Amino acid sequence: MTDEHPMMAGSATVFVVSDIAASLAYYRDVLGFEVTFEYGAPLSYACLCREEVALHLLAAAWTKRLPGQGGLCIFVRDVDQLYAELSGRGARPINQPEDRDYGMRDFDIVDADGNQLTFGMGIPEPG
Repeated sequence: MTDEHPMMAGSATVFVVSDIAASLAYYRDVLGFEVTFEYGAPLSYACLCREEVALHLLAAAWTKRLPGQGGLCIFVRDVDQLYAELSGRGARPINQPEDRDYGMRDFDIVDADGNQLTFGMGIPEPG
């Protein structure tokens, strides 16, 4: 036994989706994620990454969880630039980047099932 604490080295959010092939295409082609792993025939699970963010998709037919109940907050360096990029690829944000009273500048996107991604960055405190 060692006195060191075990280190958590990463994580991935799992979104349950009703149509995994369509969701995979959306996250790859519109949101710019790279597909890093696919499992099952027919496809039932997929892993995607973009920079330091990992996201997994699980076909609803393979779980008791309902599609569209997920949420993920992704911290970015330039929220306005990302908003322009994703909007230009056909994403339909539900709001525009805005400075919020909780100290973030952010915007939200939902996928076809209703899973929500919030993209944001901290804003300097006035002073």
